[in-house]
Amino acid sequence: MSAEFAVEVFQNEYLPEGAREVDAIVTVSASGVSSAPVSSADIAQVIIVDCSGSMRYPPAKLNAAKHATVTAIDALRDGVSFAVIEGTDTVRMVYPREQGLAVASTRTKLEAKRLVRGLTADGGTAMGRWLALADRVLARHRGGLKHAILLTDGQNQHETPAQLSRTLASISGHFTCDCRGVGTDWQVEELRKVAEAMLGTVDIVADPQGLADDFRAMTATAMGKAVGGVSLRLWTPEGAVVKFVKQVSPTVLDLTDRRTESGPRTGDYPTGAWGGESRDYHVCVQVKAAGVGDRMLAGRVSVLTAGGDVLGQGKVLAVWTDDSALSTRINREVAHYTGQAELAEVIQDGLEARKSGDVETATAKLGRAVALAASSGNTDTAKLLAKVVDVVDPVTGTVKLRPGVEDADEMTLDTRSTVTKRVGKP
Repeated sequence: MSAEFAVEVFQNEYLPEGAREVDAIVTVSASGVSSAPVSSADIAQVIIVDCSGSMRYPPAKLNAAKHATVTAIDALRDGVSFAVIEGTDTVRMVYPREQGLAVASTRTKLEAKRLVRGLTADGGTAMGRWLALADRVLARHRGGLKHAILLTDGQNQHETPAQLSRTLASISGHFTCDCRGVGTDWQVEELRKVAEAMLGTVDIVADPQGLADDFRAMTATAMGKAVGGVSLRLWTPEGAVVKFVKQVSPTVLDLTDRRTESGPRTGDYPTGAWGGESRDYHVCVQVKAAGVGDRMLAGRVSVLTAGGDVLGQGKVLAVWTDDSALSTRINREVAHYTGQAELAEVIQDGLEARKSGDVETATAKLGRAVALAASSGNTDTAKLLAKVVDVVDPVTGTVKLRPGVEDADEMTLDTRSTVTKRVGKP
């Protein structure tokens, strides 16, 4: 491993008498990656290209997908293991021809790119089958860093939602997968479901010409990872209940249901692969109420490798007081990320209401989103909202729904609703 981890806890530990709920923002930072880069032999990448019939229209779409895949192959470091998979209503290996991985070199990259340029489009879409093959291929890699890119332009019509869910449940935690939707004929919620299960990102590339830069950036990020299989371990005292554990920066991702028990009153939450980066997590624990003057360790958060080595640790505290000046003080990190999580929720709820024709609910939800974006300084989200609503007053969240919104603008707002503005640490 070539990264060092640090853990910081931000909270107001003071509670009024009788209170039970403890909130904390846990910041995990990894550093030292650039000075000691991970071995190429530890990294594997699979690129899954949608070659269903819809990729033929317009023809520039498939051409752009092939060019993007070639670009990603070029970005691989020599020694990295890789494969390319073609996805339709069935699935097949493009390169290598046999089910497995090739080692990146001048020769293997040229061979892979030649085969990618020959791809044609026909058939349907079955993402679960694509991901299952990627899982089998990556299972042969002994290194700890396994990454996939999944590109699609359509909906998962040749599998039921239950089939996709079963596949995701069976492969979750085996590798990370970044998902991209090209054009506007795919479903954001469907692709978000895949990305969240695989601890990856989801985004729209409305213009196919933007695929190459996006694939290059995703591959570079994957090449920059230093340690895979990192988990958060949360210990809580007897009688405590974990209300939730959420990643809140750089994106909102609820990890609560991903818990695996690892000991008495202890559970692990997956976080995927890490490079030189920092992420924030919101931990909420309900503890037994105590009297004024009592102190409690409400939780202990540890960062662990897949092998169980502890990389860092932080404590979540609770102190009961009758001093209202202490107990009513709002921790700025907790308040900020509570608002950012709400921002993602009201955007998604507002867009859903807009689609169903519920103008009143859509206006109220998206207006609340505008106000939250303004108060938290999330200017990127504010700009995306302004393409869907006319903003009358950003402070109060007074808005009017725009008629005739472009599908690409609506889907961009939806896919990027979970991207948060990081709180400025003092």
